[in-house]
Amino acid sequence: MNRIKFISIVSIVLALFSCSKDDYRLDTTVDPFVRFNFMVNSNNIPIEYPVVNTTTIPIETYENQSVRVLKIPVSLTSKNLKEAVTVNFSSSTSGDSNSFSVEPKNTLRFEGTKLTDTIYLSFEKRWTDKQSITLQLENASDPEIHIGNLNSYAPNKTFTVNLGSINTVYTFPVSQLIVKGEVGETIDFKVNFPNGFIPSEIENANIFKFQNGFEYSLTHDDYGTNRSSITYHLTLLEDIQNDDARYESKITLVNTPNYIATGSTGLTIVKPIKSPRDIQANPASKFTDPTNAFYLTYGEHWFNNNGNCTWQTFNALTFPVVVTKDNENAILYSDKGTANPNDDVYHDAFKIGFNVASGTNTVNSFGLKRWFSNESNSAAISPGFNITSALEFFPANGTSKTEGTVLVIPQDITIGSSATNTHVIAISGEGTYKEISAGLYEISFELKLTNDKLFGGTVSTQYRMYNNRTYPKPAALSISCPKEVTL
Repeated sequence: MNRIKFISIVSIVLALFSCSKDDYRLDTTVDPFVRFNFMVNSNNIPIEYPVVNTTTIPIETYENQSVRVLKIPVSLTSKNLKEAVTVNFSSSTSGDSNSFSVEPKNTLRFEGTKLTDTIYLSFEKRWTDKQSITLQLENASDPEIHIGNLNSYAPNKTFTVNLGSINTVYTFPVSQLIVKGEVGETIDFKVNFPNGFIPSEIENANIFKFQNGFEYSLTHDDYGTNRSSITYHLTLLEDIQNDDARYESKITLVNTPNYIATGSTGLTIVKPIKSPRDIQANPASKFTDPTNAFYLTYGEHWFNNNGNCTWQTFNALTFPVVVTKDNENAILYSDKGTANPNDDVYHDAFKIGFNVASGTNTVNSFGLKRWFSNESNSAAISPGFNITSALEFFPANGTSKTEGTVLVIPQDITIGSSATNTHVIAISGEGTYKEISAGLYEISFELKLTNDKLFGGTVSTQYRMYNNRTYPKPAALSISCPKEVTL
């Protein structure tokens, strides 16, 4: 008897406990009721349809740090709906009522198998002070429907949104895109805003930094109502279909006062090489001499000189780019006369750079010191005058030892007049190289410099570079030329 009595008591307790959880399982054996059904995951991120979570219970208060639309589900638990049911709700705030909008205004609708409706909170501007928004379920068109859960400890008939400190960030969902290289070709990419964005803040903000190895235009879709991403359209403005060359442009997200770049912040747009490069072509070796720490290449660029455009000379100490054995472009330079492979020295067969032989000064890569007045020649302030990986060569057909295409490796360089006055300049460019006489190689290319403050955007000019101090003077050009700018 005692054993039977004990089992009966346990059964009653379990039944009562089960009943208290019925509303969270949307059990159809209970009286109909309607309540807020807002849930978050373990990272405090709202769970949105079609994601289903049967182990999480709804919450009554949520701190919102996002400006994206906040979706607040309201669920009706009922055996069946013979006709449509409407539920009225109210909204109030402790702060600025113009900082948000509510849709629908005050009425939810349930019918047929549609037992969940959603209240949308939208934010058209950034709130400055912390405030709360309270939503409350008031009454239903069917008086048999209970407002709130069928319990007293978690009724869920009110829901409060506390507007906290706003955290708006953006990121690229992918890091690289491939183009064919045809004029007019368009590719799309997105910028994701996990916490949403406010269009008026993005429209006039400079959210990108560019390193352009080819010309293109950039447009974007209308912002619309989906504030979680923006779709951009990149359209090529030049033909870059040379199979022997790799073309590359990079778009980087930058921090702004309202938006922080996070996660994947760089997007590289590439037209790959189709012709494989034979390292034995080794064009870099035509412009370097590792046995001579003071080896120079010589150049001229089309530049303003007292109001006239002329070819002006420069030179720079030039070095190979040292790489590891496993680099795809590695070619053995020296085994140091030992059988130990660990001390072998490898160079990149297709890249050269400019640097000092020693010390903390700078060389005149690309004659850049002529571009500026009052520049500092210290590497601590103007490291951009030393470009240690500057040019990349692409032999014709991948194998030619006498000619091909050359690219200025897209990158940011820093040049300044003092420690408190430095400028980041994006460089890029392209051209060709060729053996113009026995042992004499000429590189002919355009160099582009981009900086809004210094140049108002992008400026460029023509260059010629040689592997010998004796070379034919380039013919005058009928194009404009850049002027010196003050840092």
